Amino acid sequence: MRWNLRWVAANADVWRPSDLLQACRAAGYSPSLSKVASWWNGTPTSVRLDELDMICTALRCRVDDLLEAEPPASARPAGSDGAAGAPAAPDGGI
Repeated sequence: MRWNLRWVAANADVWRPSDLLQACRAAGYSPSLSKVASWWNGTPTSVRLDELDMICTALRCRVDDLLEAEPPASARPAGSDGAAGAPAAPDGGI
């Protein structure tokens, strides 16, 4: 999974963890700053469904904006950077 929190946040004019915390509080949620910073600083290993709902409410987005399915690193072809873009051709690109 690709965690797109910073991209989604930037589209909502949220640039720092403290801004996201304010957006959450304005939406009626009060996570700790350390929780928000953990979401902000990298891909979380787990996120509770109620937390996803809270983030989406605060940023006015959908879950599929935050989480983007991608094959696991072990399933990617060598040299693939996993960047989002045009999908690979199912026949190997021919």
